[in-house]
Amino acid sequence: MKALVTGANGFTGSHLVKTLLNRGDQVVGLVRRSSDLSRLKDCDIELVYGDIGDRSTLATAMTRVDTVFHIAAYVELGLVDAAKMERINVDGTRAVLEAARAAHISKMVYCSTIGIFGDTQGKVIDETFQRTQKDFSSAYDSTKYHAQKLVDQYAAEGFPVVSVMPSGIFGADDPHFGPAIKTFLKGWLKLWLAGDRVTGIVHVDDLVEGMILAAEKGQPGSYYILSAGDMTTREMFHVLSQESGIPEPKEVPEPIVRLVGNILDPIGRLLSWQPPIGRERVHYLYDRCVRVDATKAQKELGWQPRSPEVVLKQLVQEMR
Repeated sequence: MKALVTGANGFTGSHLVKTLLNRGDQVVGLVRRSSDLSRLKDCDIELVYGDIGDRSTLATAMTRVDTVFHIAAYVELGLVDAAKMERINVDGTRAVLEAARAAHISKMVYCSTIGIFGDTQGKVIDETFQRTQKDFSSAYDSTKYHAQKLVDQYAAEGFPVVSVMPSGIFGADDPHFGPAIKTFLKGWLKLWLAGDRVTGIVHVDDLVEGMILAAEKGQPGSYYILSAGDMTTREMFHVLSQESGIPEPKEVPEPIVRLVGNILDPIGRLLSWQPPIGRERVHYLYDRCVRVDATKAQKELGWQPRSPEVVLKQLVQEMR
């Protein structure tokens, strides 16, 4: 297989590149000129430089490619450049779809998110769930939802695209959850927030395996949730504590967190600064809960992820 990976230098993209190369596949990576390529060090990969929305660059990147993995996205909560996020997540996905169809790509795998289903208020849902939340919790929520609608439109028109919906992606080099776990393992994390918050967990390498299985076995137009299960924040730190011997952090009371978020949010807007906690992050911590069932991927694709407990225990060993 010769595959194009958009966002090849990112966390998920780089793990996908390395797995494909280890399988003996040829890989083309689409990256920006300004991209940090340290994750791709020593990778035998053909790099194409350009913007995700540049049709001519995409056409070049897809030359003699048979499979496209569209991973590139602007992922952030809080104070974001909404126009830029729209340009990357929605317009960029449209450009990739157009170029892939023009290039007669045999299969495209789109990396979506369980967030497209909206707030399920703790109800466990599968791929058949129809979103009931009328508004959007964030610019990220909105742009990924509208990008998914574009993918669905192309699938309905006969283009062979499959969507995978990962939950929270964990790994030793994870830029989202990883820093908090590393701080905890150093004994520096004494306080944490929202112990009851539920997080879906999938190891990045299991996610990558699911993407490849989706390319090989996934039915065009299908959704595949990729999550090994979920845990509350309190349960996560309990596992991390048992494995490391480091005491669990204390939980900050919710009213204090909400107050701090309300104070820091306008300050961040005034100073063009991303505060560590703001109203949008508070909403995700306490008010929004998406829970999913990944049985379909396990049955149809033969996907076998490690459990959330095993993921966390392995991370302790790798990070220490």
